[in-house]
Amino acid sequence: MEKIFVVKRVAEKLWASEEAIDGALESASILMGDLVVARRDLEISHIVTDAATSKIAEAMKAMADARTAMIEAHHALNEAKLRIGVRTKLDGPVHSVEADHEPRTSSADHRRFG
Repeated sequence: MEKIFVVKRVAEKLWASEEAIDGALESASILMGDLVVARRDLEISHIVTDAATSKIAEAMKAMADARTAMIEAHHALNEAKLRIGVRTKLDGPVHSVEADHEPRTSSADHRRFG
């Protein structure tokens, strides 16, 4: 099997994993907001929801740590891709952030694997 097809398959799984973590973070942040609103709507003390709020925040921190680890894996896989001689840039599902951390403004809303 050609290297590029194997690399592309791994890249697609990487992008899907990154998207899944972002989705989980988004859902948890919505949950946190809804919990705050529910507490206010029910006019109950912060004490009643404090344990749940802390656990949700703890879970969000773990997800943020997982996201950081996935980004590190992304960089490591890029290095591995180059080591095996694959120089092709692969477009991913979302926009790229350049080295200066400014989003690209091109109409091609893709990021690159590598």
